[in-house]
Amino acid sequence: MAAGAVPLAYQSSTSSPEWLNKGDNAWQMTSATLVGLQSMPGLVILYGSIVKKKWAINSAFMALYAFAAVWICWVVWAYNMSFGDRLLPFWGKARPALGQSFLVARSQLTATAVLYRNGSTEAEMLRPLYPAATMVYFQCMFASITVIILAGSLLARMNIKAWMAFVPLWITFSYTVCAFSLWGGGFLFQWGVIDYSGGYVIHLSSGIAGLTAAYWVGPRSASDRERFPPNNILLVLAGRVLLWLGWTGFNGGDPYSANIDSSMAVLNTHICASTSLLMWTLLDVVFFGKPSVIGAVQGMITGLVCITPGAGLVQGWAAIVMGILSGSIPWYTMMVLHKKWSFMQRIDDTLGVFHTHAVAGFLGGATTGLFAEPVLCSLFLSIPDSRGAFYGGDGGSQFGKQIAGALFVIAWNIVITSIICVLIGLVLPLRISDQQLLIGDDAVHGEEAYAIWAEGELSDVTRHDESRHSSVAVGVTQNV
Repeated sequence: MAAGAVPLAYQSSTSSPEWLNKGDNAWQMTSATLVGLQSMPGLVILYGSIVKKKWAINSAFMALYAFAAVWICWVVWAYNMSFGDRLLPFWGKARPALGQSFLVARSQLTATAVLYRNGSTEAEMLRPLYPAATMVYFQCMFASITVIILAGSLLARMNIKAWMAFVPLWITFSYTVCAFSLWGGGFLFQWGVIDYSGGYVIHLSSGIAGLTAAYWVGPRSASDRERFPPNNILLVLAGRVLLWLGWTGFNGGDPYSANIDSSMAVLNTHICASTSLLMWTLLDVVFFGKPSVIGAVQGMITGLVCITPGAGLVQGWAAIVMGILSGSIPWYTMMVLHKKWSFMQRIDDTLGVFHTHAVAGFLGGATTGLFAEPVLCSLFLSIPDSRGAFYGGDGGSQFGKQIAGALFVIAWNIVITSIICVLIGLVLPLRISDQQLLIGDDAVHGEEAYAIWAEGELSDVTRHDESRHSSVAVGVTQNV
């Protein structure tokens, strides 16, 4: 290069095409990174600390592996199955997202153009003002966290080799279908079902799939189900607060722009989460006489999940109402209904993902169908004149669409997750052996998170008589 020459990357003709908005691009990559931090280190820390100490490594590794595996699936075939050209009404065409010509060009979601019945265009396809590489990165973070959330239902007993097979299969045949159907221009998108940032695609999917997989994998050992205290509640809290702050990018990035609606989404996110946390804590105090840190963070999560389907579409007062509902209804299903329903007792959902994500996600989607405000909808949605039932007009039909969309997501995940588990089970055992269940990390990985037991011995549980402990469940199993 000649002295004083400016590298091509810094010349406006190549680095700043007319369509590029540097502010939008910077915010989108920042939002993607915030979502990524929710998984790593957020959920890695959370899973490693919320389980019994003998399962700390296995639980954290399940999250770490899923994050890496989804990346490769995403760029090789899954991104375009979720956001590419339409193959079927519910699925995009599989192809790589690796070539320079695709990644540096302006991002466009080709199937999101909305057409009238006569074939004329009602709304143009979505074309954010940044390159496809940014969109691939952003959406990959959502795909990754979805399967990691699902893992919360399977901690402390799933065969790690079976999990390694499960992740790419589930991303390919479940996540991509829901993502394309609701976000990528599929039939639910065209019909007008609202899922602002993943209440259905991410949370309802992971909660239902997690419960289904837990059924097929089977339960933890009897001693673990009876007594499963977190090994470090302060780290549980650290992982959860990373999730909370990361939700700023989770919901704030989904307008695909640093715009007015993004600001509304961020504000509503924190309003709803705070209200839900306080509501859950209040119920704990009223019914159990004391506040619980584990309970408080469960309420925080249900609030974040509930607001997600309508974060930028509802007013602040509606975010408070949604927070009250998300801090009370999932509390009831987890603390009361779960213990009375024999079917739920038979399924070992380790972290109660069904309650915190499926129930809260469904609740958020339904209340979005009630409270979606017309002006805010016009800032974000491709379907003109969208509104919730509270605002009259065609809002009643919107509520019905929300319920129908949720039922599709539920049914698809039950069927596909079951098929995947059955097929893997033909080749690999889904559940760790009983002997390995007694020992934990040392048997599964040959490693231990904590080398020292309370008495100074190695933490091999076979050297200790767990029957000496109280049979009263403590820690997270209080809630599930």
